Amino acid sequence: MASYPKDRFDDLPADLVRVGAHRAPKKRGGGWIAFAWAALATGLLVVGGLYGLSRIDSNISFDIPGVAAPTEEPTTPAPVVTPTATPLTDPAAIDPARAISITVLNGTAVPATLGEAADALEAAGWPVGGRAAASASDVESTIVYYSNPADEDIARGLVAALGVGDVRESTAFLGAPITIVIGADYTAAP
Repeated sequence: MASYPKDRFDDLPADLVRVGAHRAPKKRGGGWIAFAWAALATGLLVVGGLYGLSRIDSNISFDIPGVAAPTEEPTTPAPVVTPTATPLTDPAAIDPARAISITVLNGTAVPATLGEAADALEAAGWPVGGRAAASASDVESTIVYYSNPADEDIARGLVAALGVGDVRESTAFLGAPITIVIGADYTAAP
């Protein structure tokens, strides 16, 4: 076996437990530092993903405790629209080519109100296509929404048939040309 002359790397202290000059003992707590970096990266990815979702879909919002939401500037009230169409009170006079479908939404806390209103309209001959609960159950006044200005006459006829309500042009309800949101002011006819 060959022997090599001794150099400074051959004289190691006895309390140093290692092999070779390039290795040092592991530092205590090194695993916690790696865990902290991983937790920070995960938190940043989650927050970034939630922020991205809130930018894509306006229905998703996150309130941060202690941070006040920006206050909206007061908007001017919508202009009052004067009636421009004569109410169409006879559903049999509706041209079938108009393809009118009426959706009735219950905006009250009383479930039976939806059935009473929709059944009364169907009994009168109005083409009720759908019934459902509205997104809010504390609607005060009945509103008939129409998306096409040409359907204002039918909307006004529905207000006359219900005996209560107002009409508004809106594209918020794209499922049907006419959507009725029944409010607390609606009472069923005896």
